[in-house]
Amino acid sequence: MSAAPMADDQPDQVVPPMTASQMSAQRIEAALAGAWRPDADKARDTYRHPLQTLQFFGIRPDMTVIEITPGGGWYARILAPLLRQNGQYIAAEFTPASSDEARQDDATLQKLFASMPKVYGKARVIQFDPQAPNLGAPDSADMVLTFRNAHNWVQAGTAQAMFKAFYAVLKPGGTLGLVDHRAAPDATLAAVKGSGYLPQDAVIKMATEAGFTLDAKSDVNANPKDTKDYPKGVWTLPPTLALGDVDKAKYQAIGESDRMTLRFVKPVLPAGAASAP
Repeated sequence: MSAAPMADDQPDQVVPPMTASQMSAQRIEAALAGAWRPDADKARDTYRHPLQTLQFFGIRPDMTVIEITPGGGWYARILAPLLRQNGQYIAAEFTPASSDEARQDDATLQKLFASMPKVYGKARVIQFDPQAPNLGAPDSADMVLTFRNAHNWVQAGTAQAMFKAFYAVLKPGGTLGLVDHRAAPDATLAAVKGSGYLPQDAVIKMATEAGFTLDAKSDVNANPKDTKDYPKGVWTLPPTLALGDVDKAKYQAIGESDRMTLRFVKPVLPAGAASAP
């Protein structure tokens, strides 16, 4: 009776190589699991869906990515480690002189990046004037990301300038990824301007007027429980809970806002064509 073949006699199992998308997902998941992320940050993953959102935007670890006004750094703690080895993360903040909040956010991010250089690598903070934004050399970034900021620009009257700045800094073919609170389908911009919500069509119009092409829409950050009719606007909901303990359980049960998730592309134009309207 012949002996059973040894394991070494068996053919090697063929493992297909990972696609670029699979590799990016693996790297995003590693960043999400990082010990440097506070538990409070991780608790919000169920509302903000960072893995699915970043996959939808098409982020890769070798990109130069500018995040617009990252605040306290919720996405910075994901993006900077993701881009540390082969890419570049840039946090674009308002000049500290523009407000106390801007001063605080700038200091928070500077301290964060300096505290763990092995985690955040060469992540850096740049500053720009919100009235005349300049985000860097033209055609220098692969991706611009902005999370829950567009409603602030609309209220401040700077939305047109911001979208033009995004267009200018992105390379042809580059991506603008935008998430913001989505108003009811029949809402007008004038009616909801102070609520924190924005009509999705109005945001698309702002971007396309700056030269972008809408590439895709996603409902990854949708919340059908959000009725969008609260006493303190979107800030009535978590995480702000602007009414304090008043109906707190009700608003916690709703969760965070219903959000649009939009991917725009800066077109690759023929030689000699005008670059933007």
